[in-house]
Amino acid sequence: MRILMISDVYFPRINGVSTSIQTFKQELENLGHEVFLIVPEYPEPSISDPTIIRVSSKRVILDPEDRMMRYGEVLANMHQLREWQLDIVHIHTPFVAHYAGLRIARELALPCVCTYHTLFEEYLYHYIPWLPKQFLRFCARRFSMSQCNQVSAVIAPSSVIVNLLTGYGVKRRMEILPTGINAALFATGDGDGFRQRLGIADDRKVLLNVSRIAFEKNIGLLLDMFAEVHRKLPETHLVIAGEGPAKESYIAQAHKLGLDESISFVGYLDRNSDLIDCYHAADIFVFASTTETQGLVLLEAMAAGVPVVAVAAMGTKDVLREGVGVSITEATIADFTSKICALLDDPDRLASLSMSAMDYANSWDSRNCAKKMLDFYGEVLVQEKLPAQTLVQS
Repeated sequence: MRILMISDVYFPRINGVSTSIQTFKQELENLGHEVFLIVPEYPEPSISDPTIIRVSSKRVILDPEDRMMRYGEVLANMHQLREWQLDIVHIHTPFVAHYAGLRIARELALPCVCTYHTLFEEYLYHYIPWLPKQFLRFCARRFSMSQCNQVSAVIAPSSVIVNLLTGYGVKRRMEILPTGINAALFATGDGDGFRQRLGIADDRKVLLNVSRIAFEKNIGLLLDMFAEVHRKLPETHLVIAGEGPAKESYIAQAHKLGLDESISFVGYLDRNSDLIDCYHAADIFVFASTTETQGLVLLEAMAAGVPVVAVAAMGTKDVLREGVGVSITEATIADFTSKICALLDDPDRLASLSMSAMDYANSWDSRNCAKKMLDFYGEVLVQEKLPAQTLVQS
């Protein structure tokens, strides 16, 4: 099968959407299929790949990390797209990629699906704070409903998102298809070396958060919680890995809390080296976001044997299982602090959660997720009465 994925974001921009696309591309190719991408060009260098079309882009005013592709330049590649003899178009983001993907599918008479990666009703008011929150939620819901009803079928990373989209008024077929992970990639790492590079003493207990540093990720709660943990257990250290528009605000919050020496903001880390070491340097992974459609970093942490203390909300409800590598907490400073301190005071339970975390992460195998995606594509092709040209048995 020949699949075109189109997205407004991809590496070197690091986030969950980029990771999901890369994971499915690699696994589908390993299964004998061909996956082509149309993604933005970034100021940072990227590896040349004949299966990836990089489209020139401009910066987004309210979100300087991201880029906006030039619609006309996307469509200027129609000759190349025809030569690829594609079977299906898969849209991953709702901006230029969505409308260009629809146009490509229409021009080539192909079915078109989309993945609903981002819960926009919980995001917009952080970026357009001068408009009423309820109005922005209404607009986000109508926008999502309209876009989802324009495609042949919708992929949702979790059951909660399917229920949400149904409530919006989405009428198209929806399928729950999480991304999954290659757990073996995170199984070993140099945690001691990572601690040494940051100057964190061996006797300190390290809490870790890996996330885009944005207000909707609720990192402010983690900082307030850590202030309480640190007061009770001074030999603790918090590492926050990632970049984002709220970083300076959170650095200022850490300073106000008097925790400059006990909190490290380490920026984006290479997924194949430093990030893995970072996971292995941690004693507990902490996560407070209530807007995730899935939460892949939770599975990555568990694959590295790091117990998780997290809020189970939205998409993370499908990932988190109390006692299976995880201690679920309420989104309050008091409960979060209590759960963290209880684990740090109980090495046996911490070790037990570490073992169950690794076993559980292995059950989210990305190859199996890719096989389910192939089945989904095949069903959509039958639904649209457009049989695949080169469907390969997986």
